[in-house]
Amino acid sequence: MKTPPCPLRLGTRGSPLALVQARLVAAALCDAQGWDLASIEIVPVKTTGDRVQDRPLAEIGGKALWTKELDRALTGGEIDFAVHSMKDVETIRPAAIAIAAMLPRADVRDRLVGATSIEALPQGARIGTSSPRRAAQLRHLRPDVSIVPFRGNVDTRLRKLAEGEADATLLAAAGLDRLSRGDVGHAVAIDVMLPAPAQGAVGIEARADDAATLALLAAIDDLATRRCVLAERALLAALGADCHSPVAALARIDGGMITIVAELLSEDGAHRCADRLSIDAGHPDEAGALADRLLAQAPAELARLFTGR
Repeated sequence: MKTPPCPLRLGTRGSPLALVQARLVAAALCDAQGWDLASIEIVPVKTTGDRVQDRPLAEIGGKALWTKELDRALTGGEIDFAVHSMKDVETIRPAAIAIAAMLPRADVRDRLVGATSIEALPQGARIGTSSPRRAAQLRHLRPDVSIVPFRGNVDTRLRKLAEGEADATLLAAAGLDRLSRGDVGHAVAIDVMLPAPAQGAVGIEARADDAATLALLAAIDDLATRRCVLAERALLAALGADCHSPVAALARIDGGMITIVAELLSEDGAHRCADRLSIDAGHPDEAGALADRLLAQAPAELARLFTGR
């Protein structure tokens, strides 16, 4: 059995879900390369997003709170590659870091915990979430509900729910499935709540100048997932969207074409616009053109949420 000259160091956040995803990446790479699992050392890195749990990410620095410590460890040579939930990775990345691979995408839907459906939520229900996208979608669908800030890993949020801090919450189906919690909650149909861009995708990054590691990771890159996620991220970039922006998007690939569906919402859910675009699968960056189509139909109150518009 082949092994690398020394164990490769895989950096990850230390949450239970992040560690599960790191083990998935390690197993996939070892299987692809014919290595023993001992060939990869998983290195937990404490991130600011993990340390600060009492405020929404948008108030304290956004998505970079999940990535900056891992970026530092990667560019500083403390780790050889890093694993991320792609929906938590900011749209503009450092030039020194490359998205090297993505695992096959999992279930992209949200799961509602505390009720069987959005319609079944009691009048005036308190919904625990710190996601601007989920909050805006809920306010649009159910203007009577109130939003309660909810941060923390899956178990923390389920505990808060059990202790009565909210009547219901939403969690990503992919994360629950990876934690063997597929029995938790009720899946919300995509045509009811479109997911966050890149939801359900696990990405692996390496140093842009580390050709050897990039070549190794190419063996576990799922091309369909990569193209769809890159299309969704191209839309975010064209919108100038950040962690404050209630944006939902999902790209799907069929043969040689990608169809991306997206929606923009105002924070209070009062305004919404949606559209779709089909592009050549080999050019996911062309999904950025959907931004102009969305903003052309968006009311001024909605368009003003996006940088430079």
